[in-house]
Amino acid sequence: MTRTPPPRSARTAPRRTVLISGASIAGPALAYWLNRRGCAVTVVEKAPSLRHGGYPVDVRGTALEVVRRMGILPRLQDAHVDLRRLTFLDEDGGEVASLSPHSLTGGTAGRDLEVRRGDLTDALYAAVRDDVEFLFGDSIDTLDQTGHGVDVTFSGGGRRTFDLVFGADGAHSRTRALLFGPEERFHRHLGYCFAVFTLRNTFGLSHETVMWNSPGRAAALYAVGDDDEVHAFLNFAHPEPPSAALRDREAQRALLDEVFAGAGWEVPGILAAARDADDLFFDAVGQIRMPRWSSGRAALLGDAAYAPSFLTGQGTSLALVGAYMLAASLADRDHTAGFAAYERDTRGFVTLNQDQVGEGEAKLFPTTPQALERRNDMLRQLGTLPPATEHPAHSALTLPAPVPGT
Repeated sequence: MTRTPPPRSARTAPRRTVLISGASIAGPALAYWLNRRGCAVTVVEKAPSLRHGGYPVDVRGTALEVVRRMGILPRLQDAHVDLRRLTFLDEDGGEVASLSPHSLTGGTAGRDLEVRRGDLTDALYAAVRDDVEFLFGDSIDTLDQTGHGVDVTFSGGGRRTFDLVFGADGAHSRTRALLFGPEERFHRHLGYCFAVFTLRNTFGLSHETVMWNSPGRAAALYAVGDDDEVHAFLNFAHPEPPSAALRDREAQRALLDEVFAGAGWEVPGILAAARDADDLFFDAVGQIRMPRWSSGRAALLGDAAYAPSFLTGQGTSLALVGAYMLAASLADRDHTAGFAAYERDTRGFVTLNQDQVGEGEAKLFPTTPQALERRNDMLRQLGTLPPATEHPAHSALTLPAPVPGT
């Protein structure tokens, strides 16, 4: 286990001690805001260090105001990847349409951000590392809620008691399982599986995405900049989560080979690269929908509570906004009232964004020839229109007043 130095803070007698599980996006964002509100914060992360790399993520709408209040907006603007073109190909590799990305995302050109996931996690960590205790290479093993707090046993063998515990440990959250039971109770499968990994950029791509489709299958190459690597993306229709493949790397590669057998364009080379990729990430496409996000002195946020799926493009933004709203809801309230306020004031925004999967972006992956032709007609028409305006769901929440000084 790697431990950062104890937090340096001029405050005395913090009102609460809190533990946050997860040091990706939602966790450090919550740590920042709880620390600003006088809490003594510890973040535990099972990885041995910060996770760098990863597929680029979007920061849009209300989430932009959150990162502005955190003081990291200029750093993220410098890290903006500036995707300039999105090209769609048919089954034979011929061009269907070439568009501005904002034509599809409902984002705002010149305002919304797309950054490497690692750049965002680095910025969040830098904002809190001097004031928050981080425990890397460890995780929560057990939680025991009592009248005086939450007794936590760590996988590394340590034991500590906290006033509050928060799960920000992703869609497959261990904290959620301890508090609410198996993931199957809350996972809503959306009918697809996907895989992402990196490979050498031998395609001459720069600041662009190229996507190939056939009914029920999609393959894309995403060049963040002029790098030597590109992100590869494979997506395919699958009516139920493939349980065996979700747990076994060789089963994942075998399933990809089976599904994409006979595919054209660059897909055979992408499949070959997937067999050797050491950063292959495979999962079912789904959402987490829960009737409540808290239990006693513990609560969930981000993907652990309300993963919207990549089909919405809003996972990162929901994590940032949810962290801000949770910390604000606990200000000057006990945990019972604070968690109730968090659910009351945040759930509508979450649901509105989760419901985007029925509005359009899932239609980028048609499962029948007829649906694919309709999608292609839609793309050709978009190419003749100005970029779409911002989706109203992205800015449908007004943030509470910030902590003085932010």
